[in-house]
Amino acid sequence: MNVVDHVRDMAATGLYSNVRLLSSLLLTMSNNNPDLFSPAQKYQLLVYHADAIFYDKEYRNAACKYSMALQQKKVLNKTSKVRTSTGGAAANIQAQGMPSEIEVKYKIAECYTILKLDKDAIAVLDGIPSRQRTPKINMMLANLYKKAGQERSAVTSYKEVLRQCPLALDAIIGTHSHKLYNQYINIPCSPNLICSYFKNLANVMCLPQNKSIKHFAFSSLEKKSLLRDNVDLLVSLADVHFRAGDTKNAILKFEQAQMLDPYLIKVFNFSGHLEDVEVLGGRLFNISDQHAEPWVISGCHSFYSKRYSRALYLGAKAIQLNSNSVQALLLKGAALRNMGRVQEAIIHFREAMRLAPCRLDCYEGLIDCYLASNGIREAMGMANNIYKTLGANAQTLTILATVCLEDPVTQEKAKALLDKALAQRPDYTKAVVKKAELLNREQKYEEGIALLRNALANQSDCVLHRMLGDFLVAVNDYQEAMDQYSIALSLDPNDQKSLEGMQKMEKEESPTDATVELDGDDMEGSGEEGDLEGSDSEAAQWADQEQWFGMQ
Repeated sequence: MNVVDHVRDMAATGLYSNVRLLSSLLLTMSNNNPDLFSPAQKYQLLVYHADAIFYDKEYRNAACKYSMALQQKKVLNKTSKVRTSTGGAAANIQAQGMPSEIEVKYKIAECYTILKLDKDAIAVLDGIPSRQRTPKINMMLANLYKKAGQERSAVTSYKEVLRQCPLALDAIIGTHSHKLYNQYINIPCSPNLICSYFKNLANVMCLPQNKSIKHFAFSSLEKKSLLRDNVDLLVSLADVHFRAGDTKNAILKFEQAQMLDPYLIKVFNFSGHLEDVEVLGGRLFNISDQHAEPWVISGCHSFYSKRYSRALYLGAKAIQLNSNSVQALLLKGAALRNMGRVQEAIIHFREAMRLAPCRLDCYEGLIDCYLASNGIREAMGMANNIYKTLGANAQTLTILATVCLEDPVTQEKAKALLDKALAQRPDYTKAVVKKAELLNREQKYEEGIALLRNALANQSDCVLHRMLGDFLVAVNDYQEAMDQYSIALSLDPNDQKSLEGMQKMEKEESPTDATVELDGDDMEGSGEEGDLEGSDSEAAQWADQEQWFGMQ
């Protein structure tokens, strides 16, 4: 057993620090004495040395060492052709124990991917002949093509993965093609329940959002004894609810998954609606700070707290960790939009749309940007496209109505669209909010109060309580309006509009109270200076109390 075999055995057992030190010494000795090791042995030493450097996360250095190994392999191939006639059997035995050249190229591409050098990674993998590409090479190549916007090439590579591994679910989802899914996944397998789960998950990821959640069998799968309390199934079901706009059930399923797996790192945008987002962000950071999710959740907390600069930084950090994170792109885009940097926000929302063409929140963000920059024509074009593509459901109807509300000519059309949306889903918050805004413009306060009371019967939402308070003020029901503002602030202490509404009511009441107090002093008619001074001090005390109340 020679020294190179010892290096190989240490690499196989994971002793990379030892491998790095020993292989470095041996390579130096080989450079000073080229006859010390054969070309095959030197190739092995270079690969093992590069593996140790890769393990230490020195990816640029590792890519360089892997490239040196490939150069050495070329020398080895030339010498092996010469020696084939004399010692072919011995050469084949020696070649069996050597690292694969294809695997070395994959490692180089992996280094480039981590270094964000996607074009270089694609060039390396493209250099591998198609017949020699393994499923993991095709999978990496497909993801790189997809990231670069080369959809056709990505689908072709995904097909190659599915040809060898028909149950590669991530490849199925990556295709965004239901027909392709049926072609490769509809094969006999056991147990049938697992295939049923795969089929439903692929349907959710690949089909448009206008399909009702009732069309999917996730709920029935969850009740099966074999899949009850499965974390991945609960997370998938939470995503289904979120895509259908059912935030309440999405949160319930997500919290259930969290209870089953305290180390669950996967979250969705609806996590921002949880009562304690800050605690969730801290918990995720304790699990890992090398994933985008903790940074996104902390960014959501900053965004809801109106700290948009910090939200922008946290979103950028999340994108740095995972450039394909749709949630991070949406967070950064929303922060840029609220900071007035609309054109930059549009770029991020478009990238999110490219990565997740079936997610409506990507389109909503882009439409909001168009409306913020007075691009009503562009917003209307996109809203109509979504409506025609995904059909008439509560979400698409509300999006189209939102754009119509911006144009005085299409107010009646907006009203009709909102009525259709609420007929389908009376509890859809966004539709309720837009309908209430329209009723407020028309000064139909009683209708608005009835609409909001009906919506709040089965849910509690800060915006709805605040809007109900505004309508109650309009009909002079100040006491209940104050109660609604208080409920809104209890749900979101940072809701500035609720606080302003409460303070406005207090200011309107203050002059009346002061007039009544002044009339009382005139009726006493004491005219003594001491009494007047006492009245001033009492008024000052009352003002202090009123100011304190306004701060609550």
